[in-house]
Amino acid sequence: MTTEATSIPGGPSPAVEPATLLEDLEAGRLRAAEPDPTAPDGWRVRADVKAAILACFADRTSRSWAAGPLIFRDRAAIPPREDLADGPWRIVPGGSAIRRGAHLGDGVVVMPPSYVNVGAFVGAGAMVDSHVLVGSCAQIGARVHLAAGVMIGGVLEPPGARPVIVEDDAFIGAGSALLEGVLVGRGAVIGAGVTLTGTSRLYDLVRERVLDGSPERPLVVPAGAVVVPGARAVPGAFGADHGLSLATAVLVKDRDGATSIRVAVEEALR
Repeated sequence: MTTEATSIPGGPSPAVEPATLLEDLEAGRLRAAEPDPTAPDGWRVRADVKAAILACFADRTSRSWAAGPLIFRDRAAIPPREDLADGPWRIVPGGSAIRRGAHLGDGVVVMPPSYVNVGAFVGAGAMVDSHVLVGSCAQIGARVHLAAGVMIGGVLEPPGARPVIVEDDAFIGAGSALLEGVLVGRGAVIGAGVTLTGTSRLYDLVRERVLDGSPERPLVVPAGAVVVPGARAVPGAFGADHGLSLATAVLVKDRDGATSIRVAVEEALR
């Protein structure tokens, strides 16, 4: 983990200063979760950061903002970002919104319409494609591609709960949903239409095992995994009689040269 998005913090983590919370989140000085090789699954949740974000919502005052023809009305304490015109990123015209307290790394591309919520971290060179939601406190690594229609769920409370994390160089296919603190390892490929929650089962055909998560320790998709939608039979006579099955996720192979070439073509087309 040596890139801008998943570098190991040097020294103690900075303390939360309410007066500069949103600025520190936007600059990447504070994060809702930080890489830490000594922590479970390599990430340490910053409950104090998440609690400070939650405290912003205690202010029930609302106000309005205008950005061209678009009108926003929201909590006064967490407005939309209005400093995006001159940054090292591309915000393509068409109706996207980035909330205060969201970090965008150098070279990030946001296609319209998309939404990036408070506390989210989007690493350098990442692509946020059309109709993508990056939920509150989600951690998106460098060079990640979130394809059209991807939903990255927000995990703001309880403060100690792990947010959704997508590590560097992962590819998340169109229409996929990552929810409830699931962690996608570096370089993994999630196929179009896959839904993963923190308590999902992932059937690993390569190593013939079942990976699952719990509310206390959500699912981890291994680095370099290629995951596609699948189905498994419903147990019991009734399920068998009616030919019922349940949607599931299947790890069909580890990422190889052919997969990387296909992903590279997707990147070139953008």
